[in-house]
Amino acid sequence: MLDLTGKKALVTGIANERSIAWGIAQQLHKAGARLGVTYLPDERDRFKTKVQQLTDPLQPDFLLPCDVQSDQQIADLFQAVSQKWDQIDILVHCLAFVKKEELTGDFSNISRDGFALAMDVSTYSLIALCRAAKPLLKSGSSVLTLTYLGGVRVVPNYNMAAVTKAGLETCVRYLAAEFGPAGIRVNGISAGPIRTLASSAISDFHAMLRAVEEKAPLRRNIDQVEVGNTAVFLGSDLASGITGQILYVDSGYSILGF
Repeated sequence: MLDLTGKKALVTGIANERSIAWGIAQQLHKAGARLGVTYLPDERDRFKTKVQQLTDPLQPDFLLPCDVQSDQQIADLFQAVSQKWDQIDILVHCLAFVKKEELTGDFSNISRDGFALAMDVSTYSLIALCRAAKPLLKSGSSVLTLTYLGGVRVVPNYNMAAVTKAGLETCVRYLAAEFGPAGIRVNGISAGPIRTLASSAISDFHAMLRAVEEKAPLRRNIDQVEVGNTAVFLGSDLASGITGQILYVDSGYSILGF
Protein backbone atom coordinates (compact mmCIF):
# COMPACT_ATOMS: atom_id res chain seq x y z
CA MET A 1 0.00 0.00 0.00
CA LEU A 2 1.24 3.47 -0.89
CA ASP A 3 1.88 5.96 1.92
CA LEU A 4 -0.43 9.00 1.87
CA THR A 5 0.38 10.06 5.42
CA GLY A 6 -0.29 13.77 5.82
CA LYS A 7 -2.41 14.03 2.66
CA LYS A 8 -5.87 15.56 3.09
CA ALA A 9 -8.62 13.94 1.01
CA LEU A 10 -12.17 15.26 0.62
CA VAL A 11 -14.53 12.46 -0.41
CA THR A 12 -18.02 13.10 -1.80
CA GLY A 13 -20.76 10.64 -2.66
CA ILE A 14 -20.69 8.06 0.16
CA ALA A 15 -24.24 6.73 0.50
CA ASN A 16 -23.81 3.30 2.06
CA GLU A 17 -21.35 0.42 2.41
CA ARG A 18 -21.83 -0.53 -1.27
CA SER A 19 -20.81 2.90 -2.57
CA ILE A 20 -17.67 3.08 -4.68
CA ALA A 21 -16.91 6.26 -2.74
CA TRP A 22 -16.88 4.17 0.43
CA GLY A 23 -14.31 1.81 -1.07
CA ILE A 24 -12.18 4.79 -2.05
CA ALA A 25 -12.48 6.35 1.42
CA GLN A 26 -11.44 3.10 3.08
CA GLN A 27 -8.34 2.70 0.95
CA LEU A 28 -7.33 6.35 1.33
CA HIS A 29 -7.61 5.95 5.10
CA LYS A 30 -5.66 2.70 5.00
CA ALA A 31 -2.89 4.54 3.13
CA GLY A 32 -2.72 7.14 5.89
CA ALA A 33 -4.66 10.04 4.38
CA ARG A 34 -6.74 12.34 6.57
CA LEU A 35 -10.36 12.35 5.42
CA GLY A 36 -13.10 14.91 5.11
CA VAL A 37 -16.53 13.59 4.09
CA THR A 38 -19.68 15.17 2.69
CA TYR A 39 -23.28 13.99 2.78
CA LEU A 40 -26.51 14.98 1.04
CA PRO A 41 -28.60 16.99 3.52
CA ASP A 42 -32.27 16.11 4.04
CA GLU A 43 -34.95 17.22 6.48
CA ARG A 44 -34.50 14.32 8.89
CA ASP A 45 -30.71 14.04 8.54
CA ARG A 46 -31.09 10.40 7.52
CA PHE A 47 -28.15 10.54 5.12
CA LYS A 48 -26.00 12.30 7.69
CA THR A 49 -26.72 9.62 10.28
CA LYS A 50 -26.00 6.81 7.83
CA VAL A 51 -22.75 8.31 6.54
CA GLN A 52 -21.61 9.23 10.05
CA GLN A 53 -22.14 5.70 11.36
CA LEU A 54 -20.34 4.24 8.37
CA THR A 55 -17.34 6.57 8.39
CA ASP A 56 -16.79 6.93 12.15
CA PRO A 57 -14.18 4.10 12.17
CA LEU A 58 -12.17 6.11 9.62
CA GLN A 59 -12.10 9.09 12.00
CA PRO A 60 -12.74 11.82 9.41
CA ASP A 61 -11.69 15.34 10.36
CA PHE A 62 -15.19 16.55 9.51
CA LEU A 63 -18.56 15.56 8.06
CA LEU A 64 -20.21 18.40 6.14
CA PRO A 65 -23.45 18.79 4.16
CA CYS A 66 -23.45 19.57 0.45
CA ASP A 67 -26.18 19.43 -2.17
CA VAL A 68 -24.30 20.06 -5.42
CA GLN A 69 -27.42 21.52 -7.02
CA SER A 70 -26.91 24.54 -4.76
CA ASP A 71 -24.03 26.93 -5.49
CA GLN A 72 -24.48 28.36 -2.01
CA GLN A 73 -24.07 24.97 -0.34
CA ILE A 74 -20.95 24.32 -2.41
CA ALA A 75 -19.53 27.68 -1.36
CA ASP A 76 -20.44 26.99 2.28
CA LEU A 77 -18.77 23.59 2.07
CA PHE A 78 -15.40 24.93 0.99
CA GLN A 79 -15.60 27.84 3.38
CA ALA A 80 -16.00 25.30 6.19
CA VAL A 81 -13.21 23.12 4.78
CA SER A 82 -10.86 26.12 4.68
CA GLN A 83 -11.40 26.57 8.41
CA LYS A 84 -10.23 22.99 9.01
CA TRP A 85 -7.55 22.51 6.37
CA ASP A 86 -5.06 24.80 4.65
CA GLN A 87 -5.28 22.75 1.45
CA ILE A 88 -6.93 19.77 -0.24
CA ASP A 89 -4.48 17.21 -1.61
CA ILE A 90 -7.11 14.84 -3.03
CA LEU A 91 -10.64 15.77 -4.12
CA VAL A 92 -12.86 12.77 -4.90
CA HIS A 93 -16.01 13.34 -6.97
CA CYS A 94 -18.35 10.33 -6.76
CA LEU A 95 -21.69 11.99 -7.54
CA ALA A 96 -24.35 10.91 -10.00
CA PHE A 97 -28.11 10.86 -10.32
CA VAL A 98 -30.38 9.86 -13.20
CA LYS A 99 -34.12 9.31 -13.00
CA LYS A 100 -34.97 5.63 -13.26
CA GLU A 101 -37.26 6.22 -16.23
CA GLU A 102 -34.29 7.65 -18.15
CA LEU A 103 -32.46 4.31 -17.83
CA THR A 104 -34.74 2.14 -19.89
CA GLY A 105 -36.57 2.10 -23.21
CA ASP A 106 -35.74 4.16 -26.29
CA PHE A 107 -32.91 6.64 -25.91
CA SER A 108 -34.90 9.24 -27.84
CA ASN A 109 -37.54 9.25 -25.08
CA ILE A 110 -35.22 10.98 -22.60
CA SER A 111 -37.13 13.95 -21.19
CA ARG A 112 -35.86 17.51 -21.22
CA ASP A 113 -36.10 17.88 -17.44
CA GLY A 114 -34.55 14.46 -16.87
CA PHE A 115 -31.63 15.42 -19.12
CA ALA A 116 -31.07 18.71 -17.29
CA LEU A 117 -31.26 17.12 -13.83
CA ALA A 118 -28.88 14.28 -14.67
CA MET A 119 -26.30 16.58 -16.25
CA ASP A 120 -26.50 19.03 -13.35
CA VAL A 121 -25.91 16.46 -10.60
CA SER A 122 -23.66 14.00 -12.44
CA THR A 123 -21.54 16.21 -14.68
CA TYR A 124 -21.73 19.91 -13.91
CA SER A 125 -21.09 19.15 -10.24
CA LEU A 126 -17.46 18.28 -11.07
CA ILE A 127 -16.96 21.73 -12.60
CA ALA A 128 -18.71 23.43 -9.68
CA LEU A 129 -16.68 21.59 -7.05
CA CYS A 130 -13.38 22.23 -8.81
CA ARG A 131 -14.14 25.94 -9.19
CA ALA A 132 -15.01 26.30 -5.51
CA ALA A 133 -12.08 24.15 -4.38
CA LYS A 134 -9.54 25.99 -6.54
CA PRO A 135 -8.13 28.18 -3.72
CA LEU A 136 -7.45 25.05 -1.65
CA LEU A 137 -5.90 23.00 -4.44
CA LYS A 138 -2.12 23.36 -4.57
CA SER A 139 0.68 22.06 -6.78
CA GLY A 140 0.59 18.28 -6.42
CA SER A 141 -3.14 18.12 -5.63
CA SER A 142 -5.21 15.48 -7.41
CA VAL A 143 -8.86 15.56 -8.47
CA LEU A 144 -10.57 12.24 -9.18
CA THR A 145 -13.96 11.35 -10.62
CA LEU A 146 -15.77 8.16 -11.58
CA THR A 147 -16.96 7.26 -15.05
CA TYR A 148 -18.02 4.15 -16.98
CA LEU A 149 -17.52 2.53 -20.38
CA GLY A 150 -21.10 3.47 -21.32
CA GLY A 151 -19.88 7.01 -21.87
CA VAL A 152 -17.89 5.97 -24.95
CA ARG A 153 -19.72 2.83 -26.13
CA VAL A 154 -23.37 1.85 -26.34
CA VAL A 155 -24.52 -0.13 -23.30
CA PRO A 156 -28.16 -1.29 -23.27
CA ASN A 157 -30.36 0.72 -20.87
CA TYR A 158 -27.55 3.03 -19.77
CA ASN A 159 -29.18 5.78 -21.83
CA MET A 160 -29.07 9.12 -19.99
CA ALA A 161 -26.29 7.98 -17.67
CA ALA A 162 -24.13 7.48 -20.77
CA VAL A 163 -24.53 11.12 -21.73
CA THR A 164 -23.51 12.27 -18.26
CA LYS A 165 -20.38 10.11 -18.34
CA ALA A 166 -19.41 11.28 -21.82
CA GLY A 167 -19.72 14.86 -20.60
CA LEU A 168 -17.82 14.04 -17.41
CA GLU A 169 -14.87 12.63 -19.33
CA THR A 170 -14.72 15.78 -21.45
CA CYS A 171 -14.78 17.85 -18.26
CA VAL A 172 -11.80 15.86 -16.99
CA ARG A 173 -9.76 16.83 -20.04
CA TYR A 174 -10.72 20.51 -20.00
CA LEU A 175 -10.22 20.86 -16.23
CA ALA A 176 -6.85 19.10 -16.54
CA ALA A 177 -5.82 21.64 -19.18
CA GLU A 178 -6.97 24.55 -17.01
CA PHE A 179 -5.52 23.37 -13.71
CA GLY A 180 -2.34 21.80 -15.10
CA PRO A 181 -0.17 24.95 -15.11
CA ALA A 182 -0.73 25.17 -11.34
CA GLY A 183 0.50 21.58 -10.90
CA ILE A 184 -3.01 20.24 -10.18
CA ARG A 185 -3.98 16.95 -11.80
CA VAL A 186 -7.49 15.85 -12.86
CA ASN A 187 -8.25 12.24 -13.81
CA GLY A 188 -11.13 9.79 -14.06
CA ILE A 189 -11.47 6.14 -13.12
CA SER A 190 -13.68 4.10 -15.44
CA ALA A 191 -14.80 1.27 -13.19
CA GLY A 192 -16.46 -1.92 -14.36
CA PRO A 193 -20.02 -2.60 -13.21
CA ILE A 194 -20.37 -2.87 -9.42
CA ARG A 195 -23.51 -3.49 -7.37
CA THR A 196 -24.32 -0.10 -5.85
CA LEU A 197 -27.43 1.87 -4.98
CA ALA A 198 -27.10 3.79 -8.26
CA SER A 199 -26.55 0.70 -10.43
CA SER A 200 -29.66 -0.96 -9.01
CA ALA A 201 -31.73 1.51 -11.07
CA ILE A 202 -30.30 0.21 -14.36
CA SER A 203 -32.62 -2.26 -16.06
CA ASP A 204 -31.13 -5.79 -16.35
CA PHE A 205 -27.94 -4.75 -14.55
CA HIS A 206 -27.24 -8.42 -13.84
CA ALA A 207 -26.61 -8.92 -17.56
CA MET A 208 -23.78 -6.38 -17.40
CA LEU A 209 -22.20 -8.27 -14.51
CA ARG A 210 -22.55 -11.60 -16.32
CA ALA A 211 -21.00 -10.21 -19.50
CA VAL A 212 -17.88 -9.11 -17.63
CA GLU A 213 -17.57 -12.45 -15.83
CA GLU A 214 -17.91 -14.38 -19.09
CA LYS A 215 -15.87 -12.22 -21.47
CA ALA A 216 -13.41 -9.94 -19.66
CA PRO A 217 -9.78 -11.11 -19.83
CA LEU A 218 -9.70 -11.63 -16.05
CA ARG A 219 -13.07 -13.47 -16.18
CA ARG A 220 -14.41 -11.68 -13.11
CA ASN A 221 -15.99 -8.46 -11.93
CA ILE A 222 -14.08 -5.86 -9.92
CA ASP A 223 -14.93 -4.50 -6.49
CA GLN A 224 -14.87 -1.19 -4.60
CA VAL A 225 -11.48 -1.91 -3.04
CA GLU A 226 -9.82 -2.24 -6.46
CA VAL A 227 -11.23 1.13 -7.47
CA GLY A 228 -10.05 2.51 -4.12
CA ASN A 229 -6.53 1.24 -4.75
CA THR A 230 -6.45 3.02 -8.10
CA ALA A 231 -7.66 6.21 -6.41
CA VAL A 232 -4.81 5.91 -3.89
CA PHE A 233 -2.32 5.62 -6.75
CA LEU A 234 -3.76 8.60 -8.64
CA GLY A 235 -3.73 10.63 -5.44
CA SER A 236 -0.10 9.77 -4.74
CA ASP A 237 3.12 11.35 -5.97
CA LEU A 238 3.76 8.23 -8.06
CA ALA A 239 1.09 9.49 -10.46
CA SER A 240 2.63 12.98 -10.68
CA GLY A 241 2.89 12.82 -14.47
CA ILE A 242 -0.67 11.63 -15.12
CA THR A 243 -3.48 14.10 -15.83
CA GLY A 244 -6.48 14.37 -18.11
CA GLN A 245 -6.67 10.59 -18.33
CA ILE A 246 -9.34 7.93 -17.89
CA LEU A 247 -7.94 4.81 -16.21
CA TYR A 248 -9.96 1.64 -16.73
CA VAL A 249 -10.44 -0.69 -13.77
CA ASP A 250 -12.72 -3.29 -15.36
CA SER A 251 -10.89 -6.62 -15.56
CA GLY A 252 -9.88 -5.65 -19.10
CA TYR A 253 -13.42 -5.66 -20.52
CA SER A 254 -12.91 -2.33 -22.31
CA ILE A 255 -10.18 -3.72 -24.60
CA LEU A 256 -12.52 -6.19 -26.28
CA GLY A 257 -13.96 -5.74 -29.76
CA PHE A 258 -16.15 -8.67 -30.77
